Order: sequence, then C-alpha cells, then structure tokens
Amino acid sequence: MNARLKWAAVIGLVLAPMLSFGQAIAVSPSGAMAQESATPGIAPEDQPTKEQLTKLFEVMRIRDQMQNMRKIVPAMIETQMRAQIRAMSAEMSPGSKTTADQRAAVERLLHKYVDKAERLYPVDEMIDDASGLYRKYLSREDVDALIAFYSSAAGQHLLDAQPKIAQEYMPLVMQRTQERTKTLTAEMMKDLAALKNSTPAQPAQK
Repeated sequence: MNARLKWAAVIGLVLAPMLSFGQAIAVSPSGAMAQESATPGIAPEDQPTKEQLTKLFEVMRIRDQMQNMRKIVPAMIETQMRAQIRAMSAEMSPGSKTTADQRAAVERLLHKYVDKAERLYPVDEMIDDASGLYRKYLSREDVDALIAFYSSAAGQHLLDAQPKIAQEYMPLVMQRTQERTKTLTAEMMKDLAALKNSTPAQPAQK
C-alpha cells in the first residue's frame, strides 16, 4: 500500500465513528416498525420537510453527538498518525535514530495534518448529507412519529442511557467474540488436520 493510500485509510478509520449517529427507529403512529420506509422510493410529496428533519435532529441531539465526537477525534487522529509515521520511518530507514530537529519537524507536520483532518467533514455538511438519506427512507409520517417518540420522556431517557449502554456493551461484544473466535479457530484447525490426513498425497511431478 503506498503512502497516500495509507493516510487515506487512517483518516477513514478515524472519521468513521463520527458517522454512526443514526439511532432513529422508524416507528409508525401505531408504534410498529414502518416496513414501507425500509425501502427507497418515498414519493416527493411524502418526503419529510427541512423543518421536520431539523426538529427531529434537534430532539435526537444529533448535532450535540457530532460535536462531542469531534472533541475526541483529534486524539484518535493523532494516535493513528503517530503509528503510521513510526511504521513509515521504520520502512524508509530501519535502525536509524532521528535528531531533535527531525522530531520537531515531524511534530509540526503532524499537528498540521491533524488540524486539516478535523475540518475534512464539517458537522453542517454531515447533517445535510444525513438529511438526504432520511428523506430517501423515511416519510413525513415516520418523522412525525419519531419526533413524538424522541420528544417523550422515554425517548429522552433512551438518549441519556445510550452512551452508558454502549460503554458496557462494546467490551462484552469484544469478550464474547474473542472467546468464540478462539473456539471456532480450534475447530477449523482440527477439521483442516483431518482433511489433510484423509487426502492422499499427490506424487511429485517431474
């Protein structure tokens, strides 16, 4: 992978969490999932208005979530870039030591690109892009129902609880995945060994 692609991958990995703010569940006025909104093709006259989406994003605290994420993004970007710089330096000059001037130059370069990366995808642009997708998949009726839900005490309580749920849930997911992947890998290796033993060796071709 060349240097440009490596940097693109780093930025993509860092900024991706900023996009995971879609907590909305399409709820019909009766409280059931709105199955028809799960497919694209909402007629223009049925698409939510800008005012509706502005209200929905307000009660869902979308902007606040994005702004809070942006506060932790710089540290994530810096960590990724430092790791990438170390890897690239080791490839270009293995075993060599950097001078104080070189380290200072790297720090200046690092801060320059961290600053640039923070401004790659402004919150207003993210909200505009999200609005287009909401119009594609949700009707005015859906959005009104969502506004009602997220404006309720239960909806606000859900938004309050979600960070705590995620904080406890993600380590659990990682633990379960690691445990079960280890078991799965052991089973696969056992099957591979059995397959190897059951397959007659082919004579070497001359």
